[in-house]
Amino acid sequence: MSKKKQSINYLDLIPQRAETLRWHTDEATGLITLEVENTGVFNTIAQKVFHKPRTTQVHLDETGSYLWPLIDGQKTVADLAECMKQQFGEKAEPLYPRIIKYFQIVESYHFIKFLNQ
Repeated sequence: MSKKKQSINYLDLIPQRAETLRWHTDEATGLITLEVENTGVFNTIAQKVFHKPRTTQVHLDETGSYLWPLIDGQKTVADLAECMKQQFGEKAEPLYPRIIKYFQIVESYHFIKFLNQ
């Protein structure tokens, strides 16, 4: 017997930012930059041998920078999609596939976690 793959309804999930992740807003552009610390054995070796930086900067685009401060551990993805729709209007379309892909990517990098998954 094989297990059936359980589908996830991303719109019902509640995202929360990782507590250890530092971020700041560029005053001139309003875009957000995430600062990810490179830890672990391989990163330590790369820092010493190849002079790699201790932190990596991830620059979010306009929509990602709008969503990031709204992720508070209380709003669902559907609530955040509605906020994005009100802010950007037609520019946000296709809204739901776009916002779901955004949350899949930031979750894969452990920038967020879903509280009710």
